[in-house]
Amino acid sequence: MNDLPKDPAILLSFINTRLRDEFPDGLDALCAALSIDRRQLEQQLADAGFVYNPEQNRFW
Repeated sequence: MNDLPKDPAILLSFINTRLRDEFPDGLDALCAALSIDRRQLEQQLADAGFVYNPEQNRFW
């Protein structure tokens, strides 16, 4: 996860944009393609107050 933005707001925007534009199948597909640990990503965003909504395929 070293290549991801460190700022939570920028990370949120980056992840949501990628989910919307490239990974309509969901967070698991994004994490697999980018070699990201899903739990770590979700925790990092949760620490900033954001949670993943699988129905909308985005964090908010």
